[in-house]
Amino acid sequence: MTSFNPKDISVGKLHGLLLSAVAPRPIAFASTIDVNGNPNLSPFSFFNVFSANPPILIFSPARRVRDNTTKHTLENAEVMKEVVINVVNYDIVQQMSLSSTEYPEGVNEFKKAGLTMLASDEVMPFRVAESPVQMECKVNDIVKLGTEGGAGNLVICEVVKLHVANEVLNEDQTINQEKLDLVARAGGSYYSRAKSGFFEIPKPLTTLGIGVDAMPEHVKDSMILTGNDLGMLGNVEALPTKEEIAMFLKDLGERYPNIKEMSHREKHKIARNYLSYGDVASAWKLLLS
Repeated sequence: MTSFNPKDISVGKLHGLLLSAVAPRPIAFASTIDVNGNPNLSPFSFFNVFSANPPILIFSPARRVRDNTTKHTLENAEVMKEVVINVVNYDIVQQMSLSSTEYPEGVNEFKKAGLTMLASDEVMPFRVAESPVQMECKVNDIVKLGTEGGAGNLVICEVVKLHVANEVLNEDQTINQEKLDLVARAGGSYYSRAKSGFFEIPKPLTTLGIGVDAMPEHVKDSMILTGNDLGMLGNVEALPTKEEIAMFLKDLGERYPNIKEMSHREKHKIARNYLSYGDVASAWKLLLS
């Protein structure tokens, strides 16, 4: 057995070991708002429920290891004292991952991830309409665990209103776990789906993905492509060039001789197949052909 003294290894190394060892972890998809009314949305896997009376959730936006800065979610929670915690199910996991990209202050992650802002009843931050459970919360306290990069900040939230989608409720008003289909976070690029175990999602770009809001209308309004598909497509840094698309079509001609006459719907179905294999580049070339 290999032993590690936390003081003898880098914070990054220790962070990776802890995330892989303590897994899977539930995900708090936290929606906040700043003093100017700008929405912010970001996922956090240092999260759980800690009390039912009063109903208390705690999540922890840690200080960034690389430069010891704080996240917009923490800054908003400190000032506005409100947050909405949305749960993440498999249907929105790719969009959740895309939203974790560190866009500049003022950028709306709802739009970047192609998610719908839904007005809350008791607090100002918006709910994620696509999330099957949304919890409106008041921030009771924030406990700072340190001042260096990697230090957590425990945001202690009291649930003031709970929204549960009817389709995941049983007749006795309990939540059906299989229908809920929750996703949890593990180490590295791994996630865990309640129904089927571990799977991988490539980490979002260190540069900025184009986001769903920058996609052509026929793509982001597709009746074929799912939210997860859009999340994958939105995590590219740039769209393929006309030359790349032409070369792709030339290679694809034998398999799909009528490709240029295909409708958007037909192309979207083929693009979904590429995405199912993780081939985002080919999916984009087809969609833009």
